[in-house]
Amino acid sequence: MDSTYSLPVGTNPKPLRFPHFPTIFQAVLFRNWGLLTVSTLARLLRTSEEIIEREAARMGLAEPASPQEEALWKKRGFLTLIRQNWHLLPYEQLLEILEKTPQQMKYMLKEEDFLWNKLGRLKPACEPVAYHDLNEAQVQATETIADTVRPAFSSLAPTSRSAPFSFLQEFQRPPRRSSSENRASKAPPRITYSYCAVYGDPLLDASLDPYPDRMLEQYAEVGINGIWLQGILYTLVPWLGERPCSEGHEIRIANLNRLVARAARFGIGVYLYLNEPRAMLDDFFEDHPEWRGKRIEALGMSCLCLEHPEVLTRLENGTADLARKVPGLAGAFTITISENPTHCRWKPEAECDCPRCAEIHPSELLARANNAIAAGLLGVNPKLRLAAWTWSWDPEWKPAEVLQKLDPRIALMCCTEDHIVSEVMGIKGVVWDYSMSKVGPGLMATEFWAEARKQGREIWAKVQLNNTWECSAVPYLPVPFLVQQNLANLKPLGISGLMVSWTLGGYPGGNIPLITMEPEAVAVQSFGPEAAPAVLEAWKLFGEAFEEFPLNGAATLYRGPQNYGPMNLLYAEPTGYPATMLGFPYDDLYIWRSRGHYPEAVFEEQFRKLSEGWAKGLEILQRVRSRATASNQPAIDELTVIATAAYCHFRSTYLQTRFIRLRNGTETTGPGSGPDRQAILNEEAKLATDLLHLIQRDSRIGFEPSNHYYYTRQSLLEKLLNCQWLSLPAERDETSPQHQQ
Repeated sequence: MDSTYSLPVGTNPKPLRFPHFPTIFQAVLFRNWGLLTVSTLARLLRTSEEIIEREAARMGLAEPASPQEEALWKKRGFLTLIRQNWHLLPYEQLLEILEKTPQQMKYMLKEEDFLWNKLGRLKPACEPVAYHDLNEAQVQATETIADTVRPAFSSLAPTSRSAPFSFLQEFQRPPRRSSSENRASKAPPRITYSYCAVYGDPLLDASLDPYPDRMLEQYAEVGINGIWLQGILYTLVPWLGERPCSEGHEIRIANLNRLVARAARFGIGVYLYLNEPRAMLDDFFEDHPEWRGKRIEALGMSCLCLEHPEVLTRLENGTADLARKVPGLAGAFTITISENPTHCRWKPEAECDCPRCAEIHPSELLARANNAIAAGLLGVNPKLRLAAWTWSWDPEWKPAEVLQKLDPRIALMCCTEDHIVSEVMGIKGVVWDYSMSKVGPGLMATEFWAEARKQGREIWAKVQLNNTWECSAVPYLPVPFLVQQNLANLKPLGISGLMVSWTLGGYPGGNIPLITMEPEAVAVQSFGPEAAPAVLEAWKLFGEAFEEFPLNGAATLYRGPQNYGPMNLLYAEPTGYPATMLGFPYDDLYIWRSRGHYPEAVFEEQFRKLSEGWAKGLEILQRVRSRATASNQPAIDELTVIATAAYCHFRSTYLQTRFIRLRNGTETTGPGSGPDRQAILNEEAKLATDLLHLIQRDSRIGFEPSNHYYYTRQSLLEKLLNCQWLSLPAERDETSPQHQQ
């Protein structure tokens, strides 16, 4: 633990160095330019604004951030700021950028959608960074940066610029139809997550409205009648007593009730995601040491033990209190085995050091948690819908034995893809979830649903209609025929509820209209009868290409580079850093290919086929422009931008894989074996440039609500510097100015 702030550091390894910058302070200045104001950067780097402006101009940078832009990044893009600076700045300076206290940072690392996991459960041992004068060699090296950056800036058309977060303006417009009539839907739930909510604590700050009225209206128009958001119980009701962690609970409840009332006007119910009981930090147990369960040493926290009767009673009473305080709540769904520590067997495969729970079957504890929540919520409001999600349940468990432990009022929700058998180039895999490239339902989902039906239990399906971690940086993946087949396969199974997105995939458009429409009808409605046939042809090609995605388990989904695409840097030597969950892919090809499940050549080949097949669909879209009417042209342009951005991500994953294999000597550059090292660098630079132009046209590209922006204009420009530096002669050594950090 950090001696000053008691913030976690994990193994506290040496940070990565980025030799395409002559100095570390220039890396800090470059990455944060356009995100933080000149005055903030001057304070951060302990110098004057005049020097910051001079050094930015020396690197070819223009357009500094305004105070309004900086405020927006700190409020809605703070995860991007953290990732961009994780290997550059110590905690002290990170807190300075974010304007957060150590306690607030602790909360973020713990509760901001597995943030500590996403950062690798380690903080690189960064030294404080400050401005210093450049020597002659560093000045010369900086000139090469400017020679790359200035042309890239000048190529961007200022009139077409779509600033980061500008997509929010559409949702902030008033709804087209106003109604005060309560039209709360009694139809089977069709639930999604906000496309733009701040994940961690959106109810504390009303200005962060996770569901503006215009967005609610758009959801209703495409068949959505339910929305969800995270509910951390101790932040909503003080079920653990009046403690600092519950501060502001009255504000959150008031804002939640306002959201419930607004959503009801559009026929939409509000559902909470409950991942309870949350593990608590060590100091929590000073008052109640008897509540402590399994210890999670790396996180400095322990589980609340469900074998202690008072914990279960408090959990039931807390959820009952929640139901009383939010009487209009539509329902909730639970996850009881996940990355978040909850009960003592929250990771069934791990050893349990709780003396009370070590021998208890994990399904018994998850049932206790679910049943306590059901007793609380449904005891107060029997009309609430409550679903237990089987995410991460052990496929070896027998459905009948597990489900008989659950309160019969609890619906069962399974990922449609749970245990689909996949196969690429003769290699079989098993899909767990978050797949659009592999159409469900999977074996485990089918078996659990069948048992739930026997018990007379309501069954729900968790699906992804717009995107998945196969590529979450676009608002939707244009593969509607795969989505249509997935939905069609569910119809005979008696599914009564659909949750159509996790934090990703909540854009109120794209493939979501397929809930009620066929692809052919969507194409005609969106693109006109003249252009629709060609669009349908492109969609089919995209779908056929996407089926080549090599998917087994979850390692590739969460840790592969396909969510970051060209932004992910290339490294001359192995970094030794393991890829993290939706945080840093690094150069960890072993984890990318599902922890070695796919041979390197197979993984590389699959992304080659995916990207080349996808390119054929793009060729169709380029031709379809001439068939579209003026009124349908914007829709064609949007589809082309989104499909091109997805291509950049898939193609870059192929190129990064090949680069690493060439670097590590596991592939040769013989005839027919693919691009050589320099060709890869050239194409990667082009993809980064193409993506740079795309984000200028559409601010949705690169954004996902629980990760904020995967990349910025600056990080894509940095990829150009990265490729340029790697193209330099191999005689670089530790005395070069790039190494004088």
